[in-house]
Amino acid sequence: MRACVCRVSSVNLELSQGRSRFFPDAKRRHRIFQLALPILGGMLSQNVMNLVDTGMVGALGNEALAAVGLGSFASFMAFAFLMGMGTGVQAIAARRLGAGRRAETALPLNGGLLLVLGVGLPGSVLLIWLVPQLYPTLNSDPEVVAMGVPYLQVRLVAMAGVGMNFAFRGYWNGVNLSRLYMRTLVSMHACNIFLNWVLIFGHLGSPALGVTGAGIATAVATYLGTLHYFVLALRHARGNGFLHRLPDGFTLRALLRLSVPAGAQQFLFATGMTTLFWILGQLGTRELAAANVITNLTLVGILPMLGFGLAASSLVGQALGGGERADAARWGWEVSRLALVFVALLELPVALFPELFLGIFIHDPETLALASLPMRLVALTLWWDALGTVLLNAHQGAGHNRRAMAISVSMQWGIFLPLAYLLGPVLGFGLLQIWLANISYRCVQALIFLWSWRQGHWAEVRV
Repeated sequence: MRACVCRVSSVNLELSQGRSRFFPDAKRRHRIFQLALPILGGMLSQNVMNLVDTGMVGALGNEALAAVGLGSFASFMAFAFLMGMGTGVQAIAARRLGAGRRAETALPLNGGLLLVLGVGLPGSVLLIWLVPQLYPTLNSDPEVVAMGVPYLQVRLVAMAGVGMNFAFRGYWNGVNLSRLYMRTLVSMHACNIFLNWVLIFGHLGSPALGVTGAGIATAVATYLGTLHYFVLALRHARGNGFLHRLPDGFTLRALLRLSVPAGAQQFLFATGMTTLFWILGQLGTRELAAANVITNLTLVGILPMLGFGLAASSLVGQALGGGERADAARWGWEVSRLALVFVALLELPVALFPELFLGIFIHDPETLALASLPMRLVALTLWWDALGTVLLNAHQGAGHNRRAMAISVSMQWGIFLPLAYLLGPVLGFGLLQIWLANISYRCVQALIFLWSWRQGHWAEVRV
């Protein structure tokens, strides 16, 4: 016991020496942005796609907005467990690279792709069959259900593609090739936007498929992205073991040990967001439509900070792979501070003029008025959430996935969702009060991740 205490104390002392001034020096900033900017570009392109989807569907009315918002989070819930595979692949690939074992970096990718196919293909078939029975439990509006069921079904066709794309993303980020990830995302989203224009409104001789057309466009674009990733991996990762051999037992167990908690966290977060939309649906279709637009505009800030988080995950993993624990701690602090400033500047226009941005997607005056104040409050506080998001990803890069999952799940399911149900359906409050609770829980969660990073126990995890 005494040896254990001394070991943890020495780690904390070493990590405390890794704390730096607010901004990193020029050399470290260059390395952060070299890794983060391609990811940020890809994330921003994804946000553009979400906003274009919302803008196109918004022309069809509140029911269409509600159906797409609910269907998007339901599909996120279905994909979430497989998306966790990217976290495991990235953590192991980054450690191998940091340890000078580049020729083995693609082995976790091979294992991740096989696991995704084994779970994703039969899983999508089962869920597509269950959607007509499950979707009406999420919303009772018959128009929302009529549009949402086929939309969700076609989105689920892409389940295996989404999982494989996240496994590839983890690999590219882990070996400092995030520019390849950005290029693929940009091409995917351009394809999705074009297909939306064709299929939703019936251009170029296509029938006007409305909301279902938006789902088809997303599924097709997803699999085109998967194909592109395979081509890139054959070109850039064959020398690192891509499709040469399976990972050994230790690597496969490590992949599962890292991916399962990350996937469970993603699944429970997505399930929580779907539950939130169900709670808002109890208030009315207008509230559900407003929440969909607020969420998509919030992604303007969230996706870039996720990009910084993925950069932090790689930098922390590579530093730990090289035995540099103090440097790993320093990367966590420095990337989170840069993300804080970036997100604050990005969200400032939304905080000042929420109606201007909301009005692009919401055409009903009452829905616009309902969404305005919650949108402003989110934009004013998202900079603090950036700290928590980056440090959550830094924990995952260190292999401390169980701690990240425990914090995230307990805050969302133990505090926020019960409070949201109490405020809404039970006490009769509206969208504003529920969104205030949402903002508050995210801010407290960020504080907990900051405290956890300062403790330094994540540096003890073996990957």
